[in-house]
Amino acid sequence: MRDPSFLQWPFFEERHRAYAERLDAWATANLSAVDHHDVDAACRALVAALGRDGFLQHTAPGDTEPEKIDVRTLALSREILARHSGLADFAFAMQGLGAGPLSLFGTPAQRAAWLPKTRAGKAIAAFVLSEAASGSDVANITTSARTDGDGYVIDGEKTWISNGGIADLHVVFARTGEAPGARGLSAFIVESTNPGLTVTERIAVIAPHPLARLTFKNCRVPADALIGKAGDGFKIAMATLDVFRTTVGAAALGFARRALDETLKRAASRQLFGAPLGELQMVQGHIADMALDIDAAALLVYRAAWTKDQGAARVTREAAMAKLYATEAAQRVIDTAVQIHGGDGVRSGHPVETLYREIRALRIYEGASDVQKVVIARSLSSSAER
Repeated sequence: MRDPSFLQWPFFEERHRAYAERLDAWATANLSAVDHHDVDAACRALVAALGRDGFLQHTAPGDTEPEKIDVRTLALSREILARHSGLADFAFAMQGLGAGPLSLFGTPAQRAAWLPKTRAGKAIAAFVLSEAASGSDVANITTSARTDGDGYVIDGEKTWISNGGIADLHVVFARTGEAPGARGLSAFIVESTNPGLTVTERIAVIAPHPLARLTFKNCRVPADALIGKAGDGFKIAMATLDVFRTTVGAAALGFARRALDETLKRAASRQLFGAPLGELQMVQGHIADMALDIDAAALLVYRAAWTKDQGAARVTREAAMAKLYATEAAQRVIDTAVQIHGGDGVRSGHPVETLYREIRALRIYEGASDVQKVVIARSLSSSAER
């Protein structure tokens, strides 16, 4: 870890510092040569390795009863993994997000059936929420789940589903109709072997990850596939995102730190006009701006994580601020890194070119930047009205 001084901030305990050192050493030894040519195989291998070596234990703790999720550990994990490999960060994060509803709201039987597998890397999880017309607008979900005998039948289509096509466990959000809008949604477990589930399309994006459009047609699930109570789907989705949205900012922070590392190496090694590039005052100014953005992002990310870990019921505003600022700041930092690298910055396969492709999606998924601004403003307005 190039600069671990931030771990001395009062947000962290000794166990966090020890964990960060161990994960960074593991990532250095295991992530230098991740093969991106077959992202499905790479993700399966990464999930298996992270599970085998114990790092997925933090994504969904507890086998029969809910246990507290340590958000600081999740955030540190994502920051460190993202600095080494965007695909490793993706593999870790989606295990947590996909299993999160079970960790927070599952019955003892549901938890016992799935969480030991997801934590061991023996089952891949997916959080199946987004639809073509309801990405950030969760209340607009149209996929339906109607009661039928002693179970439910799910019909509809989901898209932009991470781990779509490789997941074993799908947590699917569908409209059960207990009330209009957000109050009429429920969450269900759907296994990959269910004949009513079809992977309709694999979606290719600029930073390759397993993504898919899924179709549910006469997809029958038993009554015990329901997570929580009927009508709890929106609450389950928002509570899960409340935990994991902060960690999106942490992943952006990891990308930004790697971009700064690469820029410092470039500034020291590249000669321009008879001197190292880093001696140019304009380049020094850019480096200072990058460092400032990174520290500001880190403070917001770990404030949100610490606040949740201290027992706050919700950290909606803090998580939105962390995600918004960290992802936007990382985009600026990485863009500057590309510029300072010149032609090498846009050479396919160069670390900063890879970062440039990786960072863009983080400003969209789990609530786009403009949506985060709405969340923050509404939170402030609500507080002012009390």
